[in-house]
Amino acid sequence: MSSVTDASCQSRLGVELGKSVVFQEPNRETRVDVKESVRGQTIFIIQTIPRDVNTAIMELLIMAYALKTSCAKNIIGVIPYFPYSKQCKMRKRGSIVCKLLASMLAKAGLTHIITMDLHQKEIQGFFSFPVDNLRASPFLIQYIQEEIPDYRNAIIVAKSPAAAKRAQSYAERLRLGLAVIHGEAQCAESDMADGRHSPPCVRNTTGHTGLELPLMMAKEKPPITVVGDVGGRIAIIVDDIIDDVGDFVAAAEILKERGAYKIYIMATHGLLSADAPRLIEESAIDEVVVTNTVPHEVQKLQCPKIKTVDVSMILAEAIRRIHNGESMAYLFRNITCGE
Repeated sequence: MSSVTDASCQSRLGVELGKSVVFQEPNRETRVDVKESVRGQTIFIIQTIPRDVNTAIMELLIMAYALKTSCAKNIIGVIPYFPYSKQCKMRKRGSIVCKLLASMLAKAGLTHIITMDLHQKEIQGFFSFPVDNLRASPFLIQYIQEEIPDYRNAIIVAKSPAAAKRAQSYAERLRLGLAVIHGEAQCAESDMADGRHSPPCVRNTTGHTGLELPLMMAKEKPPITVVGDVGGRIAIIVDDIIDDVGDFVAAAEILKERGAYKIYIMATHGLLSADAPRLIEESAIDEVVVTNTVPHEVQKLQCPKIKTVDVSMILAEAIRRIHNGESMAYLFRNITCGE
C-alpha cells in the first residue's frame, strides 16, 4: 500500500510508516497483519489505487477492519483517487457502485476520508462520515503559468458540455477565454447517466386502459462543433480523469483543424489505461499533465509527452491538520504551491 505519493507524504511529515504487512495468500486472498499496538490512536491509511483496483480496495477494507478490531480510535483513509467514482449515477438497470463502496468503507471501520477531485462533488453525500475533497487545480494552474510559454495566448477547452463547468473555473482563474466541443466526440456518459434510455420508445397501455404516454423521441447528436475561437491559440483541455484517451485524441484533432497550434491536456487523475501512452504519442497532443494521485511511472517511460505535478504537499498538510485538530478551511482558501 505504497507509492510515490505515500513516500512524499511521509518525508514531508517527518514520520515513519506504521509497522504492518499486506500480502496475498497462494489462493489470491489478501492478508493483513498489524505489527504494533494501535489501541486508542488515530491511524491514517494511505492507499493509492494502482491498475489492480479491486485488490487495492480489498487491502483497504481489510486493513481498516484490522485496525478497528485492534481498538484504533480513529481510522482515516487517504485515498487521492477514489475508485468507481464514475459509477455514481443510475444507468439503465445498473447500480450506483460508488455508494456501495462508501457503505463498505464505513462498515469496515473508516471514520473519515481525505481524497482529491471527486468525479462529482455530490459523491460526498454517499458517506456517513466526513469527507475532505481537496483540489488539484491550484497546482495545475501554477504549472500552466510557469511551464507553458505565452500561456496568455491560450484558451481553456471543455471536451464536452459536461466538462464545461470545470473548464470555466480554470478560465476564470487564469483570465482566459473558454471553448466547448459539442457533438459526436463527447463522452457517452452524459447520454445514459440518468436512465433516460430505459423507458421503451413505444406506447404501452398494458394494464392501464386508456393511459397513453408520450412517445420517447430518440436523441440525435449534432455534427461536431467547437463553440469558441481557437484559431492561432494554445488549446488547454481540462478534465478530472484521463483514462481511455480516445475522446482526448479526437478533441485534439478537431482543435488542430480549427487552427490551434499547441494542445495541452490537464487532468488530476492520470489512469492512462491500456495503450493510452502509445495513442498520446502518436496524436496531435503536445503534452499531457497529470498529478501523482495515481502511479503512472511506466506510462511516462512509454510516452515522454506525459508530465507529472506533485500534490503530496496538500495531502501531507491535510493529514497534519486533522491530526492536530486544526481547521481544514485554510486548504480551500489559501493554497500555496511552493515548497
